[in-house]
Amino acid sequence: MARTKEFDPDAALQSALELFWRRGYEATSLADLVDHLGIGRASLYATFGNKHELYLKALERYERSGLTRIVHELSRPGPALPAVRAVVRRFAAEAADEQLRRNGCLVTNTAAELAPHDAAAARQVERSWDHVEAVLHSALVRARAQDELPAGRDPLTLARMLLVLMQGLRVVGKASADPARVRDAAEQALSLLD
Repeated sequence: MARTKEFDPDAALQSALELFWRRGYEATSLADLVDHLGIGRASLYATFGNKHELYLKALERYERSGLTRIVHELSRPGPALPAVRAVVRRFAAEAADEQLRRNGCLVTNTAAELAPHDAAAARQVERSWDHVEAVLHSALVRARAQDELPAGRDPLTLARMLLVLMQGLRVVGKASADPARVRDAAEQALSLLD
């Protein structure tokens, strides 16, 4: 008779996500994961695969959660441009927040740490960026259709600029002690929507 799992795989995945997010992929050993998750090595392998597979599953969970939030924020009925501005300002506020900025963004962290030499991680990062860009683009198309965005502004180009800005805010916010740096950059970029 097969043994039942003595741990909650969903809770373990969330715990792994938090550890990877705080420490990074390379700085997190398999022993760290076993200790942090409170499960045996064999259980970890049987449930999640190796460390790399666990990392990719954690990254996917993080990305799905963040995308759900952005979709919710940008899909509300009514004017679209204020919602786009609010999302960018939220990214800037989180990047400037003393507690939130330390971990940065797991997608951005993965882009810097793993994507240059890890094809699977690069694909997940690119997929995440594609999703965020598509949601921003959709909101900006809606804004233009509602006459909130000047006719000469290209929604796709603006969506790409905002995606790059939002990722850059996370990087600079993680390392900078000056919160005005990210807030000022966000406001300057948002002026392009006028």
